[in-house]
Amino acid sequence: MVVTYHVWFGRISGGVDIFLLISSFLLTGQFTRKLESGRALELFKYWAHLFKRLLPMIVLTLLGTLLGVYLILPETTWTSMFGQTWASLFYYQNWFLAAESVDYYATDHSAASPLQHFWSLSIQGQIFILWPLVFALAAVVAHKARLKIRPVLIWIFGGIFTASLVFSIITTNTNQAFAYFDTRTRLWEFALGSMLALVLPYLAFKRSTRIVLGWIGVVAMLSCGLILQVGQKFPGYMALWPTLAAAFVIVAGFTGSKFGADRFLSWKPLVKLGDSSYALYLFHWPLLVFFLVVTGRDHAGLKAGTALILVSVLAAIIATKLVDTPIRRSKWIERRRRRAVLVIATCITLVAAPLGGWQLQIHAQNQALLAQADRNNPGAASLFQGFVDEAAPGSPMIPALTDVSSDWAQFPGPCVVDHTEVISHCNNGVDDGTKNIVVMGSSHADVLNGPVLEMAKKNHWRVTSIIKGFCPLGMDTASGVSEECVEFNKTTQDEVLAMKPDLVITTSTRTSADPAVAEVLDGSWVSEIRTLNDAGIKVVAVRDTPRFEMSVPECIEQHLADLEVCAVDRSAVFADPNPTDAISGELPNTKFLDFSSYYCPAGKCEAVIGNVIVYLDTNHPTATFMRSLTPIFAQEIEAATGWVMK
Repeated sequence: MVVTYHVWFGRISGGVDIFLLISSFLLTGQFTRKLESGRALELFKYWAHLFKRLLPMIVLTLLGTLLGVYLILPETTWTSMFGQTWASLFYYQNWFLAAESVDYYATDHSAASPLQHFWSLSIQGQIFILWPLVFALAAVVAHKARLKIRPVLIWIFGGIFTASLVFSIITTNTNQAFAYFDTRTRLWEFALGSMLALVLPYLAFKRSTRIVLGWIGVVAMLSCGLILQVGQKFPGYMALWPTLAAAFVIVAGFTGSKFGADRFLSWKPLVKLGDSSYALYLFHWPLLVFFLVVTGRDHAGLKAGTALILVSVLAAIIATKLVDTPIRRSKWIERRRRRAVLVIATCITLVAAPLGGWQLQIHAQNQALLAQADRNNPGAASLFQGFVDEAAPGSPMIPALTDVSSDWAQFPGPCVVDHTEVISHCNNGVDDGTKNIVVMGSSHADVLNGPVLEMAKKNHWRVTSIIKGFCPLGMDTASGVSEECVEFNKTTQDEVLAMKPDLVITTSTRTSADPAVAEVLDGSWVSEIRTLNDAGIKVVAVRDTPRFEMSVPECIEQHLADLEVCAVDRSAVFADPNPTDAISGELPNTKFLDFSSYYCPAGKCEAVIGNVIVYLDTNHPTATFMRSLTPIFAQEIEAATGWVMK
């Protein structure tokens, strides 16, 4: 189900939810039988045996995927792929993806990752650690209270089911992108499998009823992904569809009837394929993603998809026979627990060594570039009057393509970041600053922290940054901001009024990648700035930065020989005249700064200036380029405030 839906239909099937339920169903049966027969759980032995069984195929997948990342994926994705590889190896990929799904500042995650499918394996691995502990707790409770273990387990898993399902419904409704990968929203699926295992011996249905249940379950399973938008609606209550369908099939069991679904499901080719299903799940997704990247397609299609499935099946069968089965059935490994631990340690090392080495190599290369940056990478300084170019011929650009997506201004002081609400509240750790500066607004105000922090370091200022992504200053939804943004702006304004800073720095206009819109100034923005001015707070408002239709680093990587392809005309992103010209007289305590001539010298908004990559995505300047603007930024701030700058 999972493979065919991914490859042929480009959809999510709901099969993973079934996979989670079945894993807990089998685990629960195993541990319940141990407890009822009075045998020890031997948790450490169980975990050693389990991960010895799981990790070898994971290692094969991760090493193959890393090779594909190096050969196929652009360097701009490498940093994220490094993080995902570590997360997949250590079973927290679901949390990694959950954070990236709501992190405005994360690398672009619109395209699928070749390791994305590890999210479900990570949740399963976490449950394989948690569930045995639940059994151990239940055993203690049953012993102390002199109760039978099965009713105790039913009550415990019933409680987990109820709490998790309610949490899942609420979270899916309010933040589905995060909820999809959240372990807590999936616990009820495991609990349902556990309860099914516990009550199954007491369920007695007529054969005719079980035949009907079996076919209802099969049809419901196969149709789920066609009828529901699983990726946009799950988990929540809709995930009851595939999980209950699987429960129906399990309850139906072997009917012994030629009309039963079990006759189809026990078909030898399917059963044989099931022997390699773990490897098939691991292999098919990276192969599909790499195929789509290489061909430039958004789906595989029937012919290519069929070929991909056949290759995946063949690779899975071979890997299962040559790697999985020998390790799983090795009597030598099973004789000593430490040998299983050695297998686990070896697996981790086989991935950690090349991955860590690759990262260290890139880090060393980047540090070497930065050491020569003052001479070889002047950035905006190359546009200053009297500039003399002393760069060595052929010097590489900075930041490196592997690091460019994360090149945001870094605060030396504490930061409180809420990725879900896209809010960051930071300061530079200076409590006795000669001046108190507040940077506020959207992420386009955040990029101004680069030069501001440089100036603060020289002049001993205190800098506070209060930022919400997608949320420029403005007090009403008519200007295109959300209700959450309006509420955030009100709260922030109250906070800033109470702080009474010496200066507020923010953005003024909003540019657009659409030439028909170009650049706008909201009337609600004027009202908010006037409130700050009326309270005696000076404001410096900076004209917005350009926006591009495609990711600038990706364009650079694709057109290294002709970077002009990545530039856009200034007239396409900036209005003429500047929209703030019409209102500057209304706000005498606000000074308007315009650095557009540095972003777009000679009428072109360039991707690279002074051997520095100017943008980290489609619209945010890199911190490296913004820091190179510090001298001219300091001149403008000095002129706007009358302060004496160092």
